Amino acid sequence: MKPFRARPNAVAVVGIILLSVFSNATLAADADKVFEKGLAAAEAAEYGNAAEAFTASLGDRPAEGTLLNLGLVEWHRGRVGEAVLSWQRALWIDPHNREAQNNLRFAGRAADIDLPELTWFEVASTWLPVNDWVWITGASLWLAGCMVTLPGILRWRRAGWHQTLAAFGLGVFLLSVPAHLGVITRTNIGVVLEKGALLRLTPTDQAEMISPLAAGESARRLREKGDYWFVNTRHGKGWIRKDQFALVCSR
Repeated sequence: MKPFRARPNAVAVVGIILLSVFSNATLAADADKVFEKGLAAAEAAEYGNAAEAFTASLGDRPAEGTLLNLGLVEWHRGRVGEAVLSWQRALWIDPHNREAQNNLRFAGRAADIDLPELTWFEVASTWLPVNDWVWITGASLWLAGCMVTLPGILRWRRAGWHQTLAAFGLGVFLLSVPAHLGVITRTNIGVVLEKGALLRLTPTDQAEMISPLAAGESARRLREKGDYWFVNTRHGKGWIRKDQFALVCSR
């Protein structure tokens, strides 16, 4: 039997909304406090404490500024893979962040690593933040659907502007489809975390080595088996341990 559930009245709904707003504000305030603690630790060259604080702040509120600072702290700690991962994640939030782009270019030159090669539709997906593509696609499809169906439902006299708006909405929707495909395929891009990580022929610790991988190197996840990812790198395809590789979009 299902438990009884009280039907929420208007007062309860308002209370839930206010509680949600208050909770979000509290989380934001807590994240700011932890972020400031991380900044103080970074300025004192206490990079381990700073990394812990920035990571905790990200747990409360993911933000590109926090990711940028976490990347800098990890770089100072000599953790190239973690630094590159943080800057890549900052770009996931804001693909036009110049500071993250410059840091990644610097890391590529300093550590001799390649940035991920993107297909044309993946490049298109970086023109706008991921959430913007969602809004554009939803709004354009809604506009096209409304202009096609509403005149008949509401018995409006059909006009030329109805068809124009429907065509415009459908056109925007179709143009956004490749960008959405690019967002999906980019979720398989990840970063090698550990220096000396090995690309192996089979998903076992005793498997033949194909090539050593550099920390910060990019790769694409293709599939998984047990504790291993099968990835595509500049050295070819092979298996890498999951704890040595992290996806940029962690979801």
